[in-house]
Amino acid sequence: MSSENAVRKEKTNPKLAFGYGIGEVGQQLSWYMINNYLTIFYTDVVGLTASAISLIMLIARVWDAVNDPIMGNIADKTNTRWGKFRPYLMFAPPFLAIFNLLTFTVWPMQGATKVILCLLSYIGTGMVYTVLGTAHAAIVNVIAIDSQVRMNLSTARGIGSGIISIVLSAVVMPMILFFGKSETPNGPGYFWTAIVLSIVMIPCFLIEAFICKETYTDQLHGAHTQTAQKSAGFFSNLKELAKNDQLLRIVISTLFGAICVTARMSLLAYYIIYVVGNPMVISLVFSTMTIAQLVGTFLIPFATRAFGKRNYMLILSALMIAGFIGIYLFGAQSIPLLMVLSFMCGLCNSSGALSYGMVSDCIEYGAWKLNMRQEGLAASFLTLAVKCSTAICGVAGVQCLALVGYVPNAEQTASAISGINFVVNIIPAICGVISVLPLLGYKLTEKRVAEIREDLEKRGE
Repeated sequence: MSSENAVRKEKTNPKLAFGYGIGEVGQQLSWYMINNYLTIFYTDVVGLTASAISLIMLIARVWDAVNDPIMGNIADKTNTRWGKFRPYLMFAPPFLAIFNLLTFTVWPMQGATKVILCLLSYIGTGMVYTVLGTAHAAIVNVIAIDSQVRMNLSTARGIGSGIISIVLSAVVMPMILFFGKSETPNGPGYFWTAIVLSIVMIPCFLIEAFICKETYTDQLHGAHTQTAQKSAGFFSNLKELAKNDQLLRIVISTLFGAICVTARMSLLAYYIIYVVGNPMVISLVFSTMTIAQLVGTFLIPFATRAFGKRNYMLILSALMIAGFIGIYLFGAQSIPLLMVLSFMCGLCNSSGALSYGMVSDCIEYGAWKLNMRQEGLAASFLTLAVKCSTAICGVAGVQCLALVGYVPNAEQTASAISGINFVVNIIPAICGVISVLPLLGYKLTEKRVAEIREDLEKRGE
């Protein structure tokens, strides 16, 4: 049987889908608290000023702009008996656990020393997260070769994300309050919750590494491709990657889309506490959104076959923008209405899995156009986009909150409440509109990707 016919007959292995999905559970466990609670932890518990938080986020993201592509390049050049990406899934998780704990430590120092310790802890977490995130995102391209199978595995990843997010949305805040022995979140609560999540995270990555064998690494990374990538330096590889115009469109779209979907969550607690006026609704809103995300993820294989990846992404973006505007106008007036609108927004959160499926197609396009396969570097750019979106909300978010008059741990003025509502909902809606623009020039339809894959098979790649 020819390799081309084998590709056409490739089916989604349920065991492989489970392994890839459980890896996403580990990824969410590692980043959930940073994404959703770090900003409010810094302002309300550690006592950092908006300027200090902005400085931390800015420095961390400047470093990420250097570190993430370097890690992607290293992963692409890695060759071990375990494969290119599996070694990182096997050996890096304990280091990420340690830095997660340091990030949610309330250091007893004051002034600049405390800011520096928070900065170093956060940078360390981001660096190890990049190692695991790059390997996790890239490995799907060497454990499957068919575009639809890769999309199905990305869907399994989204399902894993949705399931664990439902659990975390329901239990994290109660855990923080339980461990803190207080009715309001405090330092011990955050720290011990981080310990629990980190302990559970480690075996998830190990299970992924055990199940997800790199079946197609040798086939896809032929001798001529390996030689070309090894002989090229980091900046040469980066320059070549920049020629992949379709990948750049997805990265830019993901950057602004992640502000709407993922990074916005870091400010959502402010909206619920101060605009809705009921902290106990936090778990309800987060749970509603994650349940909807899981439902949306299950729909991806059917919707992408019916509409195509790009068109379905545009549909989700339109629904998400409408949901943000609806919450801004009516969310605080009725809890049931807030739940309905939150469900609609959560349904669109499944677009993250869709992005990774589109990146897999862009990697095929890059291999066809540039004769260079760069799974690690491409994955690192997507990881960088997600982390940059978190930083933008961390830097711009706290500054915007300060501009509208937000005062930590105090009763807010009417103008401050209105401003928080605008910052949390309308600004992300604007970014959602921007995220749509690069997709208008995206041309990798399912038919085009199949043609590219067929041509690569003829070339022996």
